[in-house]
Amino acid sequence: MSLAGLRHWVFDMDGTLTIAVHDFPAIKRALGIPQEDDILGHLAALPANVAATKHAWLLEHERKLALASKAAAGAVELVRELVGRGYRLGILTRNAKELAHVTLEAIGIADCFDAQDVLGRDEAPPKPDPGGLINLARRWGIEPSQMVMVGDYHFDLACAKAAGTHTVLVNLPENPWPELTDWHVDDCVALRKMLKD
Repeated sequence: MSLAGLRHWVFDMDGTLTIAVHDFPAIKRALGIPQEDDILGHLAALPANVAATKHAWLLEHERKLALASKAAAGAVELVRELVGRGYRLGILTRNAKELAHVTLEAIGIADCFDAQDVLGRDEAPPKPDPGGLINLARRWGIEPSQMVMVGDYHFDLACAKAAGTHTVLVNLPENPWPELTDWHVDDCVALRKMLKD
């Protein structure tokens, strides 16, 4: 299937629609998480009271980043082009849903996404688990193979492949995960151009 023929698009947010600003090593140091551990996985394994305190710190830290979000090259134009074509759009992020909305507002495209189609870490199991994509496919009444997931990281691609969804890797000059990638483009400017070719 051609990319333009896929009418259901799901985006990662940080580093995909926005310029990546999260300093994950610093966040791990602040929360006392070993550098080799996944942040959300580590917090999920902690006692509830300890996890709650660390989640609260993380939410506040991420809120400041969300308010200052800047759109990635071509992201706003791509999203508006897809909306103009009548495509259905969703967000699947490891961030909190409320902060996804703050971020989308900050970069000027919150109106392009139905609030129910924005899934954060509390609405779906964190990527690379495919649950969020499967949830969106069910809600939209389609097969996962009729969707495309756009992201900038291994978790985005692995999640999509596990769900049976097409994948686009953006915002990385090289593709370290060719086995997980259907299309690799420099940025959202190039991705939008592909729709017209």
